[in-house]
Amino acid sequence: MVAPLRPAMSSLTALAHKGRGTQSNRTGRYEKAVREAVVEAVDWDEDLPRLATRVTVEAAKTVISRNTSPDISFDQAANPYRGCEHGCVYCYARPNHAYVGLSPGLDFETQLFVKANAAEVLKEELRRPGYQPDVLMLSGVTDCYQPIEREHKVTRSMLEVLAACGHPTAIITKSALVMRDIDILADMARRNLIKVALSVTTLDAHLSRRLEPRASSPQRRLAAISALAEAGIPVGVMMAPIIPGLNDHEIEAVLSAVK
Repeated sequence: MVAPLRPAMSSLTALAHKGRGTQSNRTGRYEKAVREAVVEAVDWDEDLPRLATRVTVEAAKTVISRNTSPDISFDQAANPYRGCEHGCVYCYARPNHAYVGLSPGLDFETQLFVKANAAEVLKEELRRPGYQPDVLMLSGVTDCYQPIEREHKVTRSMLEVLAACGHPTAIITKSALVMRDIDILADMARRNLIKVALSVTTLDAHLSRRLEPRASSPQRRLAAISALAEAGIPVGVMMAPIIPGLNDHEIEAVLSAVK
């Protein structure tokens, strides 16, 4: 009797790193050497060991980044972190890890950098002669409320600076952790200084866990939307990406739920 062939390795859940959005760690585009994983032997009955998150504290020289792209709705942004533990499989920001010699794959969601002095640097940048206030987006290439924000509170410290300066601000996030800062956000809302957008990709918790493994569940995001609205904070919703065959049929349901 001939034993059945093993399925392709890319389709084996046994080889998946639990809680991570990608399974690859392809070499960054600017590296001189290329890494290539070679599996010589696999115990098909066991999962790969869990990958721990490594956090490095760094001192930022600048915080505000600017762009002139007509496709982006904001001209300046501030990122309290490099990388994002949410690990969304579709994240457009992954290639940014190549600039620090790391992979846009697993490195992006497991090797994170905290800009511990971001609030102080932001305050100095806002004080510079000639600075022209414009809406500042938190964040452009990371989620400012990813899990490590619970401990490091860099986003909250930056909000305190922006609130004190009366600076217009916008937030986009997938995390219900934004509710923690309703005290600051409500005060800014009373002065017409803040708007918040939450990303709701799907109402299916199982699909959400596959697409956005460490982000807040859909129900927690809906709860955050409700809490922000009740506090008088302008809140919007982004449904993106819309992926044919996965979540395109949910558009009406998502709109109804967030309404």
